[in-house]
Amino acid sequence: MKFKAQIMDEAAVERALIRIAHQIIERNGGVDGLCLIGIKTRGVPLAERIAENIRRIEGAKIPVGKLDIRLYRDDLTNIAESPILSETDVSFPVAGKTVVLVDDVIFTCRTARAAMDAVTDLGRPARIQLFALIDRGHSELPIRATYIGKNIPTSTSEIVSVKLTETDGETSVSIYEKTPLIRG
Repeated sequence: MKFKAQIMDEAAVERALIRIAHQIIERNGGVDGLCLIGIKTRGVPLAERIAENIRRIEGAKIPVGKLDIRLYRDDLTNIAESPILSETDVSFPVAGKTVVLVDDVIFTCRTARAAMDAVTDLGRPARIQLFALIDRGHSELPIRATYIGKNIPTSTSEIVSVKLTETDGETSVSIYEKTPLIRG
C-alpha cells in the first residue's frame, strides 16, 4: 500500500463523534430507549466514545454492545473455511429499542446488512439506525448511513484506513493506494 493522504487527525475524529452524538440525540428526541451497538472491531470503541459524548451532553448512560457479524456475512465462504469467532456481547434487550449500529467505514454496505440481520436475531428493535465514521461510497445494496462522520469519495483502488487509539495506538483516518502485485 502506498500512502496518499491523511483525511482526519485525532481532533477531527473527536469533533465528528461529538457532532454525531448531538445528531443522535436530536433525531431521536432524547435518549430514552436508545442503545449503541459497535460492529467489531473498530465500531466498538467508536460506539463507546459516542456513548461517552452522549453521557456528557445528556447526563444519561447509554447501553453499548459489541457485535460480531462474521457468520452473517454473505461472503463467508470467501473469508475462511472455519472463521474464527469473537464474542457478540449485547447484555441488554434490543426489542422495542432504537439501535444505532456503529462502524468505522461503510463501503459496499454488506457489513451493515449482516449487522442488521444479527441485531434482529437478538430481538425486534423499534428502529435501526446506522453510523459510519467514513462513508466512502460504492454501496452495492440499497442501504445508507443515518449518521456520517465524513464522506470521502474514493476509487475502488484505494483503501481507507481508520486507526483508533484503543485498537491501533493512535487515532487517524488515511487513504492508501493499493499497490499492484508484481509477478515474477
